[in-house]
Amino acid sequence: MTETYYDLLRRQGISRRSFLQFCSLTAASLGLSEAGAQEIAKAMQTKPRQPVVWLHGLECTCCTEAFIRSSHPLVGDVVLSMLSLDYDDTIMAAAGHQAEEQLEKTIEEHKGNYILAVEGNPPLADEGIYCMPGGRPFVEKLRHVAKNAKAVISWGSCASWGCVQAAKPNPTQATPVHKVITDKPVIKVPGCPPIPEVMTAGVTW
Repeated sequence: MTETYYDLLRRQGISRRSFLQFCSLTAASLGLSEAGAQEIAKAMQTKPRQPVVWLHGLECTCCTEAFIRSSHPLVGDVVLSMLSLDYDDTIMAAAGHQAEEQLEKTIEEHKGNYILAVEGNPPLADEGIYCMPGGRPFVEKLRHVAKNAKAVISWGSCASWGCVQAAKPNPTQATPVHKVITDKPVIKVPGCPPIPEVMTAGVTW
């Protein structure tokens, strides 16, 4: 099971007493009663950190380069404390079959509850053969992962509107994510690259 926020705090040495004080102070700052503090405590003890799957299509990886340079919050805090980055084939330790097994495990365990972050775009020409991660067309992988996602984030200009890859004559038919995934909320975070702090804010909202 994915680590909860309470598990994380305990692992970092936060006592039960300090945890409950935090919940009470949070409730008070929101104008909630003691019952509200109890609800906050319950949620932090039972709900897992937000699972995120990060896919890469046609792109230059500058969005990832920007993301890891966020200073407020620090990307280390985002990845290790604020969310659960369960799959990102650029920065994860696993590769090949192990990485793809982790992707399928995340989809199955968090069906309907994970965020799909997409860097780059899918090429549609010739059945998508111009971008083949894991031996299959990226557009196929994108649709597969998006099917059970809660929402989709389009990182950067490539995913948001096509960028250089989609410039005329666009021989690969590079296409923005929102024109392929039409049945999910798609949040666009454009820029080449986007502002790092906008990215970290977007994925932890």
